[in-house]
Amino acid sequence: MNIATNIQKIEASLPPEVELIAVSKTKPIEAIEQAYQAGQRHFGENKVQEMVQKQELLHSDIKWHMIGHLQRNKVKYMASFVHLIHGVDNLPLLKEINKQGLKHNRTIDCLLQIKIAQEETKFGLDPDLAQDILRSDEYADLTHVCIVGVMGMASFTTDQSQVKKEFDLLKSTFDLFQTYDINIQILSMGMSDDYPLAVECGSTMVRVGSKIFGERN
Repeated sequence: MNIATNIQKIEASLPPEVELIAVSKTKPIEAIEQAYQAGQRHFGENKVQEMVQKQELLHSDIKWHMIGHLQRNKVKYMASFVHLIHGVDNLPLLKEINKQGLKHNRTIDCLLQIKIAQEETKFGLDPDLAQDILRSDEYADLTHVCIVGVMGMASFTTDQSQVKKEFDLLKSTFDLFQTYDINIQILSMGMSDDYPLAVECGSTMVRVGSKIFGERN
């Protein structure tokens, strides 16, 4: 498994405006270091504790993305350094991120997670509810958090037409939000198995793990 070669192959297949997030959850420091030496700077973790441990041991210019489901009581541990929080699916969580951003005197960028998949196990907001949050006075009052885009996960299925339908729904939500909020610029969709289709559908950020690091341990 040549991590550097894998990154180069994926980067070569992506349009220049699409950001590659290397999903490093469960992967050892050595594997992340190999990716770093290959030029990768954006890494995604789904557990706060694991991300904090890795951040302390690795290079200071790494941009850490929290891509997993996030509990409010965990925000404080990563608020000083997290680059982007992908999975925000409720207003109380946004308020907590704002509170911790204020403590560290920084604005924390977030994506609203939209539920596009059929599976009940997937988290996310209904697009209408996400719109309500974006347009609410409560969100307008939060000065240390900024919603910069949307994120979604498609159904785990081999039916490409189903996946495309879900990606198209997320893209149309993204397009709508862009019409009234200048901060909306990131459409995070697509993982190892479906990122080429996600890019076709307009993704600006893909989250790739196994295609870079091999299957999960």
